[in-house]
Amino acid sequence: MKIYEGGRGLAGAEVTVDGAPLDPRFEVKAFSPMGYEWTYEGDGPRQLALALLCDHLGDAQRALALTEDFMHEVVAELDNAWLLTTEDIAAAVDRIQPKGAHI
Repeated sequence: MKIYEGGRGLAGAEVTVDGAPLDPRFEVKAFSPMGYEWTYEGDGPRQLALALLCDHLGDAQRALALTEDFMHEVVAELDNAWLLTTEDIAAAVDRIQPKGAHI
Protein backbone atom coordinates (compact mmCIF):
# COMPACT_ATOMS: atom_id res chain seq x y z
CA MET A 1 0.00 0.00 0.00
CA LYS A 2 1.33 3.40 -0.99
CA ILE A 3 0.79 6.49 1.12
CA TYR A 4 0.44 9.89 -0.53
CA GLU A 5 0.85 12.99 1.65
CA GLY A 6 0.52 16.67 0.96
CA GLY A 7 1.37 19.70 2.99
CA ARG A 8 2.77 23.18 2.78
CA GLY A 9 6.33 23.99 3.69
CA LEU A 10 8.81 26.78 3.09
CA ALA A 11 9.08 25.69 -0.55
CA GLY A 12 5.29 25.78 -1.00
CA ALA A 13 2.99 22.85 -1.68
CA GLU A 14 4.78 19.53 -1.32
CA VAL A 15 3.46 16.06 -2.17
CA THR A 16 5.16 12.75 -1.45
CA VAL A 17 4.48 9.10 -2.17
CA ASP A 18 5.94 6.80 0.48
CA GLY A 19 8.15 9.69 1.59
CA ALA A 20 9.63 10.51 -1.84
CA PRO A 21 8.55 13.47 -4.00
CA LEU A 22 5.62 12.64 -6.29
CA ASP A 23 6.42 13.16 -9.99
CA PRO A 24 4.06 15.87 -11.34
CA ARG A 25 3.93 14.03 -14.71
CA PHE A 26 4.40 17.17 -16.82
CA GLU A 27 5.36 14.89 -19.73
CA VAL A 28 1.78 13.58 -19.81
CA LYS A 29 0.19 17.04 -19.59
CA ALA A 30 1.29 20.33 -18.04
CA PHE A 31 -1.83 21.85 -16.53
CA SER A 32 0.17 23.98 -14.10
CA PRO A 33 3.86 24.76 -14.59
CA MET A 34 3.86 25.98 -10.98
CA GLY A 35 3.12 22.44 -9.77
CA TYR A 36 0.56 21.13 -7.34
CA GLU A 37 -2.26 22.70 -5.39
CA TRP A 38 -5.42 21.45 -3.69
CA THR A 39 -8.52 22.59 -1.73
CA TYR A 40 -10.08 24.21 -4.83
CA GLU A 41 -10.73 23.49 -8.51
CA GLY A 42 -8.15 24.75 -10.99
CA ASP A 43 -4.93 24.00 -12.83
CA GLY A 44 -2.76 23.23 -9.77
CA PRO A 45 -5.30 20.75 -8.38
CA ARG A 46 -5.70 19.28 -11.88
CA GLN A 47 -1.91 18.65 -11.99
CA LEU A 48 -2.07 16.90 -8.64
CA ALA A 49 -5.02 14.77 -9.75
CA LEU A 50 -3.10 13.67 -12.84
CA ALA A 51 0.05 12.87 -10.86
CA LEU A 52 -1.82 10.85 -8.23
CA LEU A 53 -3.74 8.89 -10.86
CA CYS A 54 -0.66 8.23 -13.02
CA ASP A 55 1.23 6.88 -10.03
CA HIS A 56 -1.69 4.83 -8.76
CA LEU A 57 -2.97 3.43 -12.07
CA GLY A 58 0.30 3.09 -13.96
CA ASP A 59 -1.61 4.12 -17.09
CA ALA A 60 -1.10 7.72 -18.24
CA GLN A 61 -3.96 7.77 -20.75
CA ARG A 62 -6.50 6.35 -18.32
CA ALA A 63 -5.24 8.77 -15.66
CA LEU A 64 -5.65 11.69 -18.05
CA ALA A 65 -9.21 10.61 -18.86
CA LEU A 66 -10.13 10.49 -15.15
CA THR A 67 -8.24 13.65 -14.09
CA GLU A 68 -11.07 16.16 -14.28
CA ASP A 69 -13.55 14.11 -12.24
CA PHE A 70 -10.88 13.08 -9.72
CA MET A 71 -9.87 16.72 -9.28
CA HIS A 72 -13.50 17.70 -8.54
CA GLU A 73 -14.32 14.72 -6.32
CA VAL A 74 -11.07 14.31 -4.36
CA VAL A 75 -8.37 16.95 -4.80
CA ALA A 76 -10.63 20.00 -4.46
CA GLU A 77 -11.93 18.55 -1.18
CA LEU A 78 -8.55 17.88 0.49
CA ASP A 79 -7.57 19.75 3.65
CA ASN A 80 -4.48 21.93 3.86
CA ALA A 81 -2.47 18.88 5.05
CA TRP A 82 -3.71 15.49 3.86
CA LEU A 83 -2.98 11.79 3.48
CA LEU A 84 -4.41 9.37 0.92
CA THR A 85 -3.74 5.65 0.58
CA THR A 86 -3.95 3.47 -2.49
CA GLU A 87 -7.27 2.21 -1.11
CA ASP A 88 -8.61 5.79 -0.93
CA ILE A 89 -7.64 6.45 -4.53
CA ALA A 90 -9.03 3.11 -5.74
CA ALA A 91 -12.35 3.83 -4.01
CA ALA A 92 -12.54 7.27 -5.63
CA VAL A 93 -11.77 5.81 -9.08
CA ASP A 94 -14.54 3.24 -8.54
CA ARG A 95 -16.99 6.03 -7.68
CA ILE A 96 -15.95 8.11 -10.71
CA GLN A 97 -15.82 5.30 -13.23
CA PRO A 98 -18.80 2.95 -13.40
CA LYS A 99 -18.04 -0.75 -12.97
CA GLY A 100 -17.04 -2.42 -16.20
CA ALA A 101 -16.29 0.86 -17.96
CA HIS A 102 -12.76 1.24 -19.21
CA ILE A 103 -11.66 4.69 -20.13
